[in-house]
Amino acid sequence: MKMTETLALLPRAASRVRTRILFGAVGSVAILLSGCAEQKKAAIPWRTAVLVRPIVPQHPPEAGDFDEPVPDLRLEIPPPAPLATRNAPARPRIAAPPANQNATAVKPETPQIVPELSTQESASLQRQTEQSISAAERNLAATAGKSLNAVQSDLASKVRSFVSDAREAGKAGDWARARDLARKAQVLSEELAQNL
Repeated sequence: MKMTETLALLPRAASRVRTRILFGAVGSVAILLSGCAEQKKAAIPWRTAVLVRPIVPQHPPEAGDFDEPVPDLRLEIPPPAPLATRNAPARPRIAAPPANQNATAVKPETPQIVPELSTQESASLQRQTEQSISAAERNLAATAGKSLNAVQSDLASKVRSFVSDAREAGKAGDWARARDLARKAQVLSEELAQNL
């Protein structure tokens, strides 16, 4: 039974193939007969295309043609909308303190959160801080009298800054922070000493 179904489908498939071939052939012939677009003649010869000009009226307009007055076309622009304003109270003005030339600028102390440490931990951190600071200062002393390039002088200034910050943290009793800053100063000073 399947064999008969297959045989019945063959004529339909063959007719489809013939139809496709026919349409393909007709399309190819149409394209070939249309010719090349560049070789086709233009509908208007290009030599005369330049000569085409608009036709100007032969008689001048008479004074009676313009009876209507020209309308006044002034634009009326509405005023701009007001900007949004805040209804906040004015800030109080504080009088500036008198300038005292002898007084130096005092930086207000910022509150520091210092962890509570036992006496042993505090002493250990203090000892580590002092060791790192002394190592950093020894390495800085080795650079004294030597000409430093820009990178080396930058490293030296960073070491001095870390040593100063470590001492301030130690004075405030924040030995953990002081140890960290002193350790940074020591590492940078060792790098500086190696690059001399």
